[in-house]
Amino acid sequence: MNISRRKFCGTLAASLAVANASSYANDSTTTPLRVIAYNIYGLTGWPKQRRLAKQAVAKGQMARRLAMELALQEPDIINFSESPAEELTQEVAKLLGMNHVRFASGGSWPGTLLSRYEISEFHNAPMATERPKDLFTRHWGSATIQLPGGEPLVVHSAHLYPTAEPTVRLKEIRVMLESMKPDLDAGRSMLLIGDLNHGPDTEEYQLWIDAGWTDTFARVGKGDGPTIKADIPKWRIDYVMAAGPIADQIVESRPLFEGAFRLHIDDKESFALSDHLPQLAVFDAVKR
Repeated sequence: MNISRRKFCGTLAASLAVANASSYANDSTTTPLRVIAYNIYGLTGWPKQRRLAKQAVAKGQMARRLAMELALQEPDIINFSESPAEELTQEVAKLLGMNHVRFASGGSWPGTLLSRYEISEFHNAPMATERPKDLFTRHWGSATIQLPGGEPLVVHSAHLYPTAEPTVRLKEIRVMLESMKPDLDAGRSMLLIGDLNHGPDTEEYQLWIDAGWTDTFARVGKGDGPTIKADIPKWRIDYVMAAGPIADQIVESRPLFEGAFRLHIDDKESFALSDHLPQLAVFDAVKR
């Protein structure tokens, strides 16, 4: 029996969404929370000039490829930096059976937050004054996610300024910390996830730590944990950070140097989903 490509793709999308919904049907407050931070490079594949990457984009496959690879990790919350057109991230959300929020960029690099739990509110660049034009030219947004049992989780999704010179990035972090201070002082469970564009040996990193954030990889990870690039990773610039009670529940944190997230350097036709690797963190509510 022959079926059209359009019908096949529609059937695949419906099947994947149902499968993900079914896998989450037996939720409980003791189910580990799985969080992924991922700069997806505009969903062009990397290197984007390779023939097969161009072909996957031209055939409209990239959202499905991304969703299927992410589904293997059974994520509950996902951040995307460098998001493509919103219809593509909406397609990923639909395939994964997740709620979707988009954070507009001050430039050309919007952010996305996906959650299989209810997103009760969200704010783009949640500062007390209007966003200065030189700050958050990538993205920063916050959202409140209602976890099972009604527990709220404040999630900040961010992609900070990328240059080696840290001046702008330091300004961004200080503005963010001022906005976060009431929640930090109140001891609320919070996550900061995304491409922060700095290493763990920098002044920027120390600002987070001094403010009360826990670097999940530094707490439980192994090795150096580089997240870029996807062929031979050398630098750790993507993070899942935690604050409040959830910071004591971290049980796993690692970059996903595997599957379609990884570029196989011996195959000159291959491409990865991005030049970054996703950073996974797992929290177990049973752990105290």
